[in-house]
Amino acid sequence: MFKNHDLVPDYQFKEVKYELKPCLDHQGNPVEGLFNAWITLNNPRQFNSYTTQMVKDVILAFRKASNSRNVVSVVFTGEGEKAFCTGGNTKEYAEYYAGQPDEYKQYMRLFNDMVTAILHCDKPVICRVNGMRIAGGQEIGMACDFTVASDMAMFGQAGPRHGSAPDGGSTDFLALFVGIENAMISCTYCEMWSAFKAKRLGLITDFAPVLKKEGKFIPNPLVETEKYLDSFGKIVYGEYKTGEAKNQAKALMAECEVDLSLLDKEVNKISTALMYLVPNCVAKTIESLRKQKLQHWDKNRETNRSWLGLNMMTEGKAGFKAFNEGPKGNRELDFVKLRQLLANGEKWGDELIEKVMPR
Repeated sequence: MFKNHDLVPDYQFKEVKYELKPCLDHQGNPVEGLFNAWITLNNPRQFNSYTTQMVKDVILAFRKASNSRNVVSVVFTGEGEKAFCTGGNTKEYAEYYAGQPDEYKQYMRLFNDMVTAILHCDKPVICRVNGMRIAGGQEIGMACDFTVASDMAMFGQAGPRHGSAPDGGSTDFLALFVGIENAMISCTYCEMWSAFKAKRLGLITDFAPVLKKEGKFIPNPLVETEKYLDSFGKIVYGEYKTGEAKNQAKALMAECEVDLSLLDKEVNKISTALMYLVPNCVAKTIESLRKQKLQHWDKNRETNRSWLGLNMMTEGKAGFKAFNEGPKGNRELDFVKLRQLLANGEKWGDELIEKVMPR
């Protein structure tokens, strides 16, 4: 009889779904007694942003999957069709953690443990990106071993735009995937990348079409899918369309339905391939490759945690308040005015924050 090594045996998950789905053989048939553990972030109304409770659930879910002897691989995904995860729950940040650095530092201990739980999982982890993978969502996604995305997915950071820094993993991991220059652009500019561009740069394993028109799958119409150079010699493939082309793409999307079956087929392709390998050799190989991430993560996570806690007294407090309370379409601070006030010697405080809030 096996011992139970779960931290909390028979734990009832609250904001995460934990499901065992049968592994499939090469013919697509279920394999008796072998499963993939699906860990699903279940907050679709807020784009699967993680609350404090959800972070705890994710930690325990990965420990449970890691310990399960009948689990071949883990599929980490989000509920619905719009988002894998858009990072921390900004409502909770703004209404509880803002202005409380010690509390946020404790929260960041949990966040760090969540990333570490993914990196320490004894099973291969596949990130199934069913929509936006942004900010902290990008960070927990990069902690995974493989990524398969909807071709409607978006990838990017949001930290410097909303009063934070992408120090929950992106400043550690992103350059390993896409190189230092591309990582610098993503982490500072906070520009969004399509799944096509993410694949081109090496951020993800693969992507699959999810839009159907008249029963046939079509590629994401918002993205340039033809490979060519523009007049400046830049590669255009994978970039988002602008202007009238963007408007036409949106009109086409309105005529389509969403079908994630090809995305799931690609996820199953990876999990099936992993099943047909010697288990401990796979585990050791993945563990060795993860060391490249862990080398940076273990070196920086505690000092990053302390800085992020202190930042909740100033820019974090302001940025999350703006995102939570600002009008739709205008949830960013007045960056120029903020710089001007600081340059003129104004001190951080509620009065300064009110002066730079979006109107």
